[in-house]
Amino acid sequence: MKKINVVGTSGSGKSTFSRMLAKKLDYPYLEMDAMFWRANWQESNDEEFFAKLQQYLSQDTWVLDGNYHRTVDIKWADVDHVIWIDYPFSRTIYQAIKRAFIRSITKTELWDKTGNVETFRKSFFSRDSIIIWTLKTYKRNHIRYMEMLNDPKYNHIEFVRLTSPKMAKKFIDELDL
Repeated sequence: MKKINVVGTSGSGKSTFSRMLAKKLDYPYLEMDAMFWRANWQESNDEEFFAKLQQYLSQDTWVLDGNYHRTVDIKWADVDHVIWIDYPFSRTIYQAIKRAFIRSITKTELWDKTGNVETFRKSFFSRDSIIIWTLKTYKRNHIRYMEMLNDPKYNHIEFVRLTSPKMAKKFIDELDL
């Protein structure tokens, strides 16, 4: 296990899991959102985003946190494990709401040197709400990852589906180093 992509719907806990996994393995933690988002919530264009992603993935080992379906051909070309955080909808939406609330209160910068913080208004009363995004993408992501897990195109990848925090903790605890 050298190159790992952790995927899951927004709010599922993939960043928390990815950080713990990277720490346990002593691998670089790579966050796709940090590569994609520029200052003032400006999006990177695909050319810039893909170039950054390819640069980071040229390392020998990594734990990559993020979906961005349009990057699958890049990120899965050399990946050996995809870990899917597939918690129940109720838990995922609860975590997304809780995270949005806490972030909007603390005003913590999400990605270094971007100035990007979540606001209560944006999180709860905007079309750009991460909560709405979670509601809209949960089922679609579930269907997509089930199909990809069974797609012969990805036979070179070891898929791991974690359906509870207990299962995720056990996975990390039982890693042989």
